[in-house]
Amino acid sequence: MNKKVLIKLFLSTLYLSAFTFGGGYVIVTLMKKKFVDEYHWIENDEMLDLVAIAQSAPGAIAVNGAIVVGYKIAGIPGVMVAIFATVIPPFLIISVISMFYIIFRENRFIAYMLEGMQSGVGAVIASVSFQMGTGIVKKGFLNIVIMATAFFLSFCLKINVIYIILLCIVAGVVKTLLSKNVEESK
Repeated sequence: MNKKVLIKLFLSTLYLSAFTFGGGYVIVTLMKKKFVDEYHWIENDEMLDLVAIAQSAPGAIAVNGAIVVGYKIAGIPGVMVAIFATVIPPFLIISVISMFYIIFRENRFIAYMLEGMQSGVGAVIASVSFQMGTGIVKKGFLNIVIMATAFFLSFCLKINVIYIILLCIVAGVVKTLLSKNVEESK
């Protein structure tokens, strides 16, 4: 395995993890920008698949994203490097915050800063959702129906996301099997 790739993967993932606020969806967006748009290590369609895997697997989405991206780029060594780089910044930050919790809790400036970051996080998640959604829309009408149905079930009917994910897995399997049958009959 190329040591330069592992070092670049480590530094990129460490940087992304250190400066990402707002949860796993934000880091996945930044991973897309870094590994798809900047480094061209992963194709855009592949990144959509990797994000789906990261979201579907149990655990923190940032770590799951690091696992699938690290594996895609450099196999098992890439997984180890990406996980380690992703976990270090939050571990250190939370350790420091826990030592000074009372000071942080009562500091009005920090409360305002965190409130402002929430707005930025919302904008980043909306941007990524739009970018990834347009990639799905380009793949066909059925994908639009699945995406709209999942949104409706979650947002309007308040159905648990776990059930929606399971339903989408079934829809994806059925769609794939049907498309293979159509190809074989040609």
